Amino acid sequence: MHPFRAAVEAGDIDAAVALLAPGVVFHSPAVFHAYEGQETVGALLRLVAETFEDFRYTDELAGGDVHALIFRARVGERELEGMDLVRMGPDGTIADFTVMIRPLSGLIALAQALGPKVEAAGLQASH
Repeated sequence: MHPFRAAVEAGDIDAAVALLAPGVVFHSPAVFHAYEGQETVGALLRLVAETFEDFRYTDELAGGDVHALIFRARVGERELEGMDLVRMGPDGTIADFTVMIRPLSGLIALAQALGPKVEAAGLQASH
């Protein structure tokens, strides 16, 4: 089991954030530009953790330094499934983190629920 998955499943977001590289790049399913840096991405992950309901990983695929963590969750009445695609850096931390979500109605529900929280927290994607 990937350590990020283990931390999330244990409800230990601090441990999950500690696995991010200082210069981690996070690719959101809802915005084009990436979020960068452990502090920014960590804050974003904390907001996501409080927004998702019934979050659970269902599968894990790995090949070399790339891991796909498949999940299901709910946002309000919308069920969704997604994938955390994490690429490890040479130091063993997560250097690149991409999230994909389906269906579109689930992604829209997440974006609507998360958008105001991200704005209130002052988190900015890089340009």
